[in-house]
Order: sequence, then C-alpha cells, then structure tokens
Amino acid sequence: MKTVVGLFRNSADAERAVDALEDAGFVSDDFSIVARDNVIETDYVDDDDHVGAGEGAAVGAVGGATIGGLTGLLMGLGALAIPGIGPVLAAGTLATALGSAAAGAGIGAAAGAVTGGLVGALMDVGIPEEDAHFYAEGVRRGGVLVTVHADDTRASIAMGIMRQANAVDVNTEREAWRAEGWEHFDETAPPVAGINPYR
Repeated sequence: MKTVVGLFRNSADAERAVDALEDAGFVSDDFSIVARDNVIETDYVDDDDHVGAGEGAAVGAVGGATIGGLTGLLMGLGALAIPGIGPVLAAGTLATALGSAAAGAGIGAAAGAVTGGLVGALMDVGIPEEDAHFYAEGVRRGGVLVTVHADDTRASIAMGIMRQANAVDVNTEREAWRAEGWEHFDETAPPVAGINPYR
C-alpha cells in the first residue's frame, strides 16, 4: 500500500478531490484529512452563524452550507492542538496517529497539545521526513491535507485525481517557500494568524 498525499489551498479543492476519489471507488477508511479548524469553520459556516473552535464541522449544515465528503469525514470531531499549527480537525489514520500522541485525550475530545505533532504523524504513515515538514507547513499556512491509502495499481489513479483537483505542486511550492527563507516546519513557532493565508 502507498500513501498518496495532496495539499490543497482551500476546502473547495480538497472536497472536490475527496468526492472524485470516492467516485473512483476509494472509501472513507482510505482517507485522512487534516486542516486548521478555523479553515473548515470559515468555509462551511456563515459569519452570522459563527460557532466556536472545533465545532464548524460538527454542526453539519449550518448557515446553508451542505455536507460533502470532506466535511462528512470531519463531522463530530473535536479540535486537537498541534504545536506550531494550533487547533486542527483531523480524520482517518492521521487522526489516529495524532490522537494516540495526545496526552490523556482521545479523538473527538478537545485535547491538549499533541506531542510529536503533525510531522511525526505523517512519518508514521510512511511520508518521508522532508515531505512531512512541507505538508505540516502547508497546514500551518491554512492548507487542507488529504491522504489516501491505495495499492500500487490504484496509487496513480489517486495521484491523478489529486492533481486534477488542484493539489499544490510540492516542488514548486517548496522552492518558493525556501526563496522566502523557509527551511523546515518549526513546531515551536507561533501558529500563523488569520483564517487562510493561502488565499
């Protein structure tokens, strides 16, 4: 089995990827999703119907927003505090890895800071360390991370779907960040301010 990863600049592209992957026969157990909770909340909850951190996905169709594949996967989960990122919503294998690292808290509970963080969780599912730092930084900057487990014959299908849904080009984006002085994800840095700096 391979882990195919896509980092998306917004929830709409991530949701398009999840929907297309489901249409191609991938099931919810194959997916992992990680995003800052305020990114999901902002995309699916109107300003007039603002809810607290971690509740945006759990409330369902608030403010006229419809539940799609992405939000459906995140429904009912509480936020986990990830060092360097802040509160995130996570589902799937990555959520399990993050949750097992949380001090005395399980998935679905508002947890304390998760030791090991997102880089460790990504490495636990087979992502090389350099890429794990990139993806963690992408979530820190407001991106939505989608992974899918696929056998060798279906991994290329999953990769093509991610690209068609506007997954960030890893090499291009990483080089742009390095040109700005970025070297690696720093979990001791304060979380990025704002809803989604990618926008």
